[in-house]
This record gives sequence, structure tokens and C-alpha cells, in this order.
Amino acid sequence: MNVSGLLRAAAGSFTARGASQASSLLSSSLSPSSLLSFSLCSSCSVTRKMTSRRQADHLERTSSNYRQESIFPARVCGIMNESMTVKRLRLAVPGSDFTFKAGQWVDFFIPGVEKVGGFSICSSPGLLQREGVIELAVKYSQHAPAYWIHKECAVDSEVAVRVGGDFFFDPQPSDLPVDLLLVAGGVGINPLYSILLHMVDLLRGRRSRPDAYEPKSVRLCYSAKNPQELLFKKTIAEVCQEFPGKVSCDFHVTQDSEDVDPQLRPLIRKGRISEEVLKEHLRGRDTLCYLCGPPPMIESVSEQLLHLGLSQDSILFEKWW
Repeated sequence: MNVSGLLRAAAGSFTARGASQASSLLSSSLSPSSLLSFSLCSSCSVTRKMTSRRQADHLERTSSNYRQESIFPARVCGIMNESMTVKRLRLAVPGSDFTFKAGQWVDFFIPGVEKVGGFSICSSPGLLQREGVIELAVKYSQHAPAYWIHKECAVDSEVAVRVGGDFFFDPQPSDLPVDLLLVAGGVGINPLYSILLHMVDLLRGRRSRPDAYEPKSVRLCYSAKNPQELLFKKTIAEVCQEFPGKVSCDFHVTQDSEDVDPQLRPLIRKGRISEEVLKEHLRGRDTLCYLCGPPPMIESVSEQLLHLGLSQDSILFEKWW
């Protein structure tokens, strides 16, 4: 199967369109000023251009991205500290009409907060199907939605969400297997973790449904400043042990630290993700690569992958601004 076929089958592409006016499902406690214009949205965008508009508003940055028309009320049903700087939210979203694909984000509406947040979903679509919840991992900042999550959000807080994004992995049962390479930097792990968990769900599903999509392999290269800032690291290590040969991971840290879990130590490398590391993880030119992290990292990794012989069409990235 050629790369263009892989992209159509596994990655998909939506036609960008404006969203409609506010859904009746939106909580009445959200002020009209917080909704702004519904032709806009989220905190990251898929792009083939390396230009940057760092000062643009979140809504403006994603005005051309796909998003669902409906806005859904949600309730915070869990909060935990994923790291010293990242909080993980668990949101209950009632109703069967709310769906998303692994890798997509949500527009995040907060009562009384004018700014609309945009956060990648870090959980799998399977968790939503099983428990009716999604998860977000949000790093602390002075940006109003992130600040609210860290300083004011509590269990049972009411918010609203809408799914958007053109960056996803959604293979169908009839699709040919594909090798995935996921390259993450910092909190850019969020959409890639969703894709990784979706692959794990698919692998587990094969045990009871042999006719389901059969994943080939998924390899994760994940870089952070230190081991403490590596999000989801224990679960990632566990799924690597559960599916040896199918799921693997390299953690990369740019600063030394003595405080490393012995279980994680064999997976940790010192230094940034290099071309040599990427070459180790490639499984041929039909490998599909998903990248998410700081713009300089995305630019560097994209260039390295092209140098290793991958086509531009097989390199998909979500660029955080």
C-alpha cells in the first residue's frame, strides 16, 4: 500500500469548515462573551508551513481546522498531578453523540472565563466508549484557561467541550497494517499518548476479535527536560512490557537526574532525539510518523526524517505555538 493510501486509510483528512452557532447543549452558565465566534478555535494546529504566529489568539490559530458543530457539557470528575507543572483532568461527557479520534483536541469553555482553551485529549477513544470520560493533561501557565485549571478547577466543576483537529490516527478494520513512529517533546506527548493508547486498545481487541484491525508496530521517542517531566511514563513502560516487539519507547532527557525509577532507567537516554535514534526506529519508507512538540523540535525532526528517505506526506505534525 503506498503512502498516500496509508494516509487516507490511517490518518485521514477533514475538510476545514466553520462551526455553527452555539449548540443548545451548551451549559447556560457559559456567558455569551466566552463563546466569541464559532468559526474559530484550539491551541495547536496541523500545518505544512513552518511560519509562526506566536501572538495570535488561540481561536485565530485554528480557524481553518475541522471541528464538530456541537458543544457538549462536561463535568470534572477527577484531578491529579501528572507532574510538578501538569495537572490531569478527567471529564465526564454524557451522551452518545460525543466522539473523537485519537490525536484530536477539544475547545475548552469555562463559565466566567472569556478565553477559550484548546487542549489535546490524552486518553483513548476506547476509554470514552467504556466509561464515558476523556482526559486532558494541562501544563501550568498564565493563560486564563490553563490558570483556571491549576488554581480554580475542582471536582464537579462544569465546563463544555467541542472536538476539533485534523491530526489523528483512525484505522479501519479493512486497512492494511502500518508501522507508526511517534515523536514527542514536552506536553506535545498528549495527542501521541492518545494514539499510543488507541493502538494498545486495538492490540487488546485482537484477542477477542481476530477480524479487527491488526496494528503492526508503534515506536515512541519522547523528550523532556528531566525524568520528572516525562508524562505518563509508568503506563508507557507497562504497555511496552505487555506488547514486546509491538510497542517500544525511548525516553530522552536533556538534564541529568539521579531520581529515576529503576523500571524506567533502561528506557531513558541522555540528550535530544537525534537522526541516529530516528533511524533505529524506522521500519521502512512506509512508516507513518506523527510529531508533536515545540516548533524548533518539529522542524529539526522533520528535516531529519526527510533526510532518512521519508516522503513529506508520511510526516504528520501538530505544531504548538
